[in-house]
Amino acid sequence: MGAAQAKLFSQEGAKIVIGDMDEVAGNELAHEINKNSGHAIFIRLDVLEEKNWREIVDASLTHFGKIDILVNNAGILRTEGIIETSTDTWNLVIDVNTKGTFLGIKHVIPTLRQNGSGSIINLSSGAGLVGSPRSAAYHASKGAVRILTKSAAIQYAHENIRINSIHPGPINTQMLQANLRAPEGGYSPSDIPLGRYGHPDEIAYGALYLASDEANYVTGSELVIDGGRTAQ
Repeated sequence: MGAAQAKLFSQEGAKIVIGDMDEVAGNELAHEINKNSGHAIFIRLDVLEEKNWREIVDASLTHFGKIDILVNNAGILRTEGIIETSTDTWNLVIDVNTKGTFLGIKHVIPTLRQNGSGSIINLSSGAGLVGSPRSAAYHASKGAVRILTKSAAIQYAHENIRINSIHPGPINTQMLQANLRAPEGGYSPSDIPLGRYGHPDEIAYGALYLASDEANYVTGSELVIDGGRTAQ
């Protein structure tokens, strides 16, 4: 989903800083954006390392002068239920999905303050809104992202910094395919009122709206893009 967001934002004129641990894929994405008349750089980022966050913020300011938007997109999924979830699995999922989001907010807020405005978009999930018979750590982590978003939105609204969450349903990504291969099984299109999985571009358009001036009165909100799954 992050690649789709980067490409769409670039098409709308944004200068893109891609942060990921996959250096090959990250550099390829930056090259693709630049080849299509965009402006993008790749910086290796482990979202659990504060030093990496300081480095990517500094690199963004050096290359482009300012930061206006942060999309916290990094996330992992484990499908085990509560009894089957080891403490190592629990800690890993909570760290990547929740601590990573927290650190992103923490290290980008100071530069948004200098601008006098900004938008932060946190990728939560439908799993952050409703439960299921599986994925205990994932549900907990995405629920935490949801309420962290609301808390941060209230803390920084007076500085014109907007912070919102997106709650995708099953989106046709590598993560979904791994989910479908899990022993517990995954969501089928028949579980979704619109009868299909979502596309990464459909999440990207939601992120673009929340980043835009058209969403200037939107903060602390949950944008659900899930084909109606959580409406049931």
